[in-house]
Amino acid sequence: MEPVDASPDGAVLRLAYRPPYDWPAMLSFLRERAVEGVEHVEGEVYRRTVREDGRTGAVEIAHHAGEECLHATIRLLGPFGLAAVTVRIRRVFDLDADIAAIGAHLARDPFLAPMVAARPGLRAPGGWDGFELAVRAVLGQQVTIAAARRLAGQLVRLCGTALPDAGRMHSALGRAFPTAAQVAAADLAPLGMPGARKAALKAIAEAALADPTLFQPRASVEETVARLRAVRGVGEWTAQYIALRAVREPDAFPASDIGLLRGAATNGTRPSPAELAGRAEPWRPRRD
Repeated sequence: MEPVDASPDGAVLRLAYRPPYDWPAMLSFLRERAVEGVEHVEGEVYRRTVREDGRTGAVEIAHHAGEECLHATIRLLGPFGLAAVTVRIRRVFDLDADIAAIGAHLARDPFLAPMVAARPGLRAPGGWDGFELAVRAVLGQQVTIAAARRLAGQLVRLCGTALPDAGRMHSALGRAFPTAAQVAAADLAPLGMPGARKAALKAIAEAALADPTLFQPRASVEETVARLRAVRGVGEWTAQYIALRAVREPDAFPASDIGLLRGAATNGTRPSPAELAGRAEPWRPRRD
């Protein structure tokens, strides 16, 4: 982390990565899922509101390909929040990935080799916060990405904290994603989703409040997934998805994901989740 500039209400940091980096793919993923009020993608820039240790603010992330880094503008938090927010940025944008080593490992499989060669800078987008990612995973169960995004926006308006100062970075930013305490205390009846999924949101919020380490890695991906699956309403796909994006388990693999099954189709025929999991065994420990 190298400072580039500073101002009374923030700082600009240079966050390096090991090239190549497919920035358009990363930005496209985040743009499609950006939650209204919390996130905003405009042109080649990603912005979002942040909350860290009681402080709130906003960040702006831009890619500088010639410098092989991202420039992160962090505003309003104060100096004590910079380090923690920087860790979150590196997780979301997968900046610590050894992309060459990962590509070489996956290219051993003849099925993956041409894909790796065609898209050498692809990275696995992370989650800003474990609880937020878990909530968004539940909201995304059995619905489209657009529907999940709308539900997340409704939840933010329902119980997220208003952050009027975030508009100093961009007018589209105005709320922080709800905390576990806010979701646990909220009346979720206005959300247009099945009662079982509303109950799952409550269960995740209560579990996160009871165990602050819920979204930290365990000794193995299997233990991480088992811990998450112990929460009511969190099934295998959801647990693997949380492990992949929030916990950053490199071997997490949501084999029943429809996108993965489509991508693994041969001659128009999709494998079953069990067949895909078997095919992915040689990809360990980098199935993400």
